[in-house]
Amino acid sequence: MHLTMARLHSRERLVVAIALGVLTLLAWSYLVITATSRHVDMPMSLPVSGEWGLDMAAISALMWCVMMVAMMLPSASPMILTYTRVHQQRMVHGRAIAPTWCFIAGYLATWMGFGLLAAATQWGLQQSTLISSTMGKVGPSLGGGLLILAGSFQFSQLKRACLSKCRSPLSFLMTEWREGTAGALTMGIRHGAYCIGCCWALMLLMFVGGVMSLAWMAALALLFLMEKLVPHAHHVGRFIGGLLIAVGLGILILSP
Repeated sequence: MHLTMARLHSRERLVVAIALGVLTLLAWSYLVITATSRHVDMPMSLPVSGEWGLDMAAISALMWCVMMVAMMLPSASPMILTYTRVHQQRMVHGRAIAPTWCFIAGYLATWMGFGLLAAATQWGLQQSTLISSTMGKVGPSLGGGLLILAGSFQFSQLKRACLSKCRSPLSFLMTEWREGTAGALTMGIRHGAYCIGCCWALMLLMFVGGVMSLAWMAALALLFLMEKLVPHAHHVGRFIGGLLIAVGLGILILSP
């Protein structure tokens, strides 16, 4: 009986891992296909300022939501897989698949809410002509300011507090545990909130490198993954923070 349950638990964790990989691959595939398309009716071909309608606003919102899945799900995977294992240990004869999906849904819902806010911000920036290109890139003055903001946030207490929650899956689960599928959904939402608290300032750099830039998406996704997984990554985070501040100041000084 014990061996049978062990195999079931191992199979469940494998299913969850494969599902996370498939979701991430689908999200990145959508972004790559749309970013490399040159057709005017594709989602990545967003209009310049003054040309937005409800259809383009919806396309932008969809693009941002898919971007959140592609960029943030890989770095959340260790937490999700740890949740599955802990749930299996607490509920020896229960199934962990349904609660795990609720946890994932709560996490992604939180980030998609951020994505909708980012899409609204992009719309506002384009309406005010602060973004004037189809790549979704702000001008040097605002870009320099965003770099300084993101760099400064790397040294903040809020950054350290939220990052500690993201870097310690077992600690988070032990302090935030809630039973049932509703509890799993709540835990996913709370983990997503901590994740946003850790990453929101760096995510704003998409407006600096270009909302449509696959290179910026990949670089930030790699940075988020590194901050949560690499030992002593806070030292690297501070170095990056200092670099962002220096580059931002340089842009502001050199910009006309």
